[in-house]
Amino acid sequence: MEGWIALYIFMLAAFTGIEVIRRVPAILHTPLMSGSNFIHGIVVVGGMVVLGMADTTAEIVVGFIAVFLGAGNAVGGYVVTDRMLEMFKSSDKTKDKG
Repeated sequence: MEGWIALYIFMLAAFTGIEVIRRVPAILHTPLMSGSNFIHGIVVVGGMVVLGMADTTAEIVVGFIAVFLGAGNAVGGYVVTDRMLEMFKSSDKTKDKG
């Protein structure tokens, strides 16, 4: 019964995530993504725990995929945040050249 409960929790989390993101205005998606990088870190840690306790090949594959995708999301979030912050920096191209 433990597997069914985990599947039920996963489905509820996925549905809740979709509904929350759907209701966020488009202009707030980038700040929301940059602010949620810690969630991707939790996914990476969870994947590492799965890998550490993996006994079967399927568990190893699922753990590896979780770590890989979580790390990719975290890195992508930081890249987007860096680009977003770069837009707000003042340009020094009009400095005195003499």
